[in-house]
Amino acid sequence: MAHAAPIDLRSDTVTRPTAAMRAAMLAAPVGDDVFGDDPTVNALQARIAEMLGFEAALFVPTGTQSNLCALLAHCQRGDEYIVGQMQHCYRWEGGGAAVLGSIQPQPLEHQADGTLALADIEAAIKPDDAHFARSRLLALENTLGGRLLPFDYVQQATALAQSRGLSRHLDGARLFNAATAQAQATGGDVRSEARRIAQCFDSVSVCFSKGLGAPVGSALCGSRDFIARAHRVRKMAGGGMRQAGMLAAAALHALDHHVDRLADDHALARRLAQGLDGIEGLTVQAPHTNIVFVDLTGAAQARAAALLPSLEAQGILATGLYRLRFVTHLDVDAAGVDRAVAAIRAFFKA
Repeated sequence: MAHAAPIDLRSDTVTRPTAAMRAAMLAAPVGDDVFGDDPTVNALQARIAEMLGFEAALFVPTGTQSNLCALLAHCQRGDEYIVGQMQHCYRWEGGGAAVLGSIQPQPLEHQADGTLALADIEAAIKPDDAHFARSRLLALENTLGGRLLPFDYVQQATALAQSRGLSRHLDGARLFNAATAQAQATGGDVRSEARRIAQCFDSVSVCFSKGLGAPVGSALCGSRDFIARAHRVRKMAGGGMRQAGMLAAAALHALDHHVDRLADDHALARRLAQGLDGIEGLTVQAPHTNIVFVDLTGAAQARAAALLPSLEAQGILATGLYRLRFVTHLDVDAAGVDRAVAAIRAFFKA
């Protein structure tokens, strides 16, 4: 009897390149990107910069390196960036800005909706005094834990930073998921919404290897001068790739073919959340995009340690680093979601 295909809900980073994406990678013209003559990398950088309304962009291997390049291009030793406690570039990237750039983070607590209170941002900006690190940058993340930051808040927070002389960076690893959710709320176009969000910032990092389904890569967008500084950091951090056009081709294919389908992932996340709703001891956070968080209480919490191994034994993968997390993506379909829901319901009935 054939085993059912695994259902991998750990992250949207687990996607495999589609056959069409593999074909695009194979056909890509390449050069040496360290010399700046890989035509496919150059085409990707021009495309994403134009799409989001910036002068230039830089293709990098990872989102972590993209954020690091941004932080080190915006800030100098002894400078400080204001950031949320749960943002990726503070909590989940090994402290790179501090370790490699001598840049001090000033982490703030998030509000219930994921925002940083404007009053907290204002209070965190240091006086121009030798006793303090120089407040130089506000970093936001959208989506944050799969939640869309309200656009009016993004405008207010970035305007506040600009009025106080701070630069503004967006970790937009899932920017197109944010734009999809925003477009669904406004009736707008996903690409227009992505550009509208991005234009509130001086720099934006976008990941191609999450919901967009490419195997590798992110892009950092900004002014030409900013990207020139970031390029030096990329070299120093070991991110100068050679015939990277094969990877850039996957990202270009994703921009052409995988942006509009993000709405399907969001619909599957809602299907998953609705399927888990009502299980005693499970509190399901209604998803804004493609990530479903679940908290366990009471008797359910007591059985939490056994849940993920039980699911894995059935070919269903998820994570529970600090909350249960399920992520939908292009390699998950409705049948897979329903199978995961059935397995979780059966576990808590047992």
